[in-house]
This record gives sequence, structure tokens and C-alpha cells, in this order.
Amino acid sequence: STAGYIKSNGTIENSSHSTVGYITSNGTIENSSHSTIGYIKSDGTIQNKSGSTVGYVKKDGTVENSSHSTIGYIKDNGTVENGSHSTIGYASGIKKEWAAVAFFFFKLN
Repeated sequence: STAGYIKSNGTIENSSHSTVGYITSNGTIENSSHSTIGYIKSDGTIQNKSGSTVGYVKKDGTVENSSHSTIGYIKDNGTVENGSHSTIGYASGIKKEWAAVAFFFFKLN
């Protein structure tokens, strides 16, 4: 089953295609009511709404928690893997940081 979808415009949908959030062009993460819940910084740092770092997305697609422990991977082909390299989803055609937000940091569903 599909966890959800992230459209190229940043709209995040659940498996029933209901909108559950948004990622704006400047990296602001919003819930379905357009309230800010976090931020994606240009260096791949993911922050919650109060500005505390919750994780990181490295250039190679490695996803780390706030303690720099690896919790997942976003592959170049869009495959999303957990820390044990098991496939948990797909996010092709979008920024790796966007996929990490939806799969690892903000459970928008």
C-alpha cells in the first residue's frame, strides 16, 4: 500500500489523495491548514516549528536524526529506505529533503 504522495508543487497527500500538508518553495513545511510545522534549510537541516533541529538530509540522500544517527536513505531513483535498507516507499521526481520530511520527520497522514 502507498503511504502517500508528494506532488512536484510541494502538496503532500495521504493514500486517499486528501491533502495533509505542503512544502513551500522557500522550505516552509505546513500542515493541511497552512500552519507552519517546520522548515527545510538550504543545507538539508530539518527543523520543527520552534527552530530546533530534528534531522538532516545529506547530499547523497542519507537521512539522519538530530543525533546524526542514520535513520534512512533517499536513493537517486526515488526509492525510500529505512535504516536497514528495506524499501518503505517511493518519491521520484522531487527533492530528497521533501521525501525525508514526509517519510521520516513529519507524519502527515
